[in-house]
Amino acid sequence: MLRQALLGVSRSDAIKSLVTRAPVTRDVVARYVAGESAESVLVVANRLVSAGLAVSIDHLGEDTVEAQQADRVTIAYVDLLAKLREAGLATRCEVSVKLSALGLLLGNDGPKIALENAELICGAARTAGTAVTVDMEDHTTTDATLAAVAELRKDFPGTGTVLQAYLYRTEGDCRDLAEEGVRVRLCKGAYDEPESVAFRSREEVDRSYVRCLRILLEGPGYPMIATHDPRLIEIASSLIDRTGRGPGSFEFQMLYGIRPTEQQRLANGGRIVRIYVPYGTDWYGYLVRRLAERPANLAFFARSLVSKG
Repeated sequence: MLRQALLGVSRSDAIKSLVTRAPVTRDVVARYVAGESAESVLVVANRLVSAGLAVSIDHLGEDTVEAQQADRVTIAYVDLLAKLREAGLATRCEVSVKLSALGLLLGNDGPKIALENAELICGAARTAGTAVTVDMEDHTTTDATLAAVAELRKDFPGTGTVLQAYLYRTEGDCRDLAEEGVRVRLCKGAYDEPESVAFRSREEVDRSYVRCLRILLEGPGYPMIATHDPRLIEIASSLIDRTGRGPGSFEFQMLYGIRPTEQQRLANGGRIVRIYVPYGTDWYGYLVRRLAERPANLAFFARSLVSKG
């Protein structure tokens, strides 16, 4: 119930205005978001890479309402990728993009605009020596996202995609994408989806996650195991051993600011662990969805809203 309420808050313009104008302390955003500029995220990325972790950087922004806004996001990614190359971080840092931020929802031409912008970003990533993962959003964009990724992989075969275990369709999508060289990030899902398309209970989502993960691990692709759940991490480790997966044939992924000790433990144990690091000024929706995934963080956030520090 609390999760659904928080996801509702993420769509409220009135609450967004109140929260973003409140005297929020720097700590509340800095815990989950690596600053507002490319320079600030590079500092965080360098620190994580120095600790033996890999990174996926997300320039925050979605629900783009005009083509010029999509162009600005695209330019920001191209600039970021050039900076990653200059800093010598590209071999350990990729980028994650949302097609809605690149123009997917701009009317009939939206899919074409988003694909063209994604191609520019993928080209910049190839020049930098890294790759792109296309994030998944709410279920209304799943088909368009998978279609765009299929097109991108023709010229940029390293392009990754994301599947969300709480959707009924995801087992089938896992079977379709469990192919040689295909990078798939499997997560639980962070949007408030209707019962007609998604499992609603935690137990059902967890069971779906394990079924989907088994398909990906038994296939020839490159699974990216995105979870902070200790039980799912334990199950994943068991499946990895059972399927004989080599150290470089999969990776764990976690969000910046969530369970950093566990991130380091896995990395110290020889696992590839990639940290999803967002940055930018449009942090509100991202932050509220993180609270919905882990409501225990709500108390931390609430204290920060009333802090005078």
